[in-house]
Amino acid sequence: MPRLVRLYIHHVAIGFALAALFTALLLWLNVANLWHLVTHARGGAMAVLMLVVFNGIVFSGVQFGIAVMRLAEDPPQDRPGPSLPAGLRPRLATVRARHR
Repeated sequence: MPRLVRLYIHHVAIGFALAALFTALLLWLNVANLWHLVTHARGGAMAVLMLVVFNGIVFSGVQFGIAVMRLAEDPPQDRPGPSLPAGLRPRLATVRARHR
């Protein structure tokens, strides 16, 4: 399996695990009386499943986005000083302001 596909599956699984944890915390803390609504409504189990799936889509997308952005290489730190040639280095300019 290609490395990028493995990376995607791994981080999507992490995202869905975080979504399940988030939904469990929502129910446990009874945010907006959600526990009562889920346990006393006819389609409560379906609502919890939809909450996990939709949060899973969002969380896994964010998780994979962070993983992809972290793949970038860091700039080399072994060279001291600026990386521009001496003629292209920025210099401070004196600016005079007129007072009226």
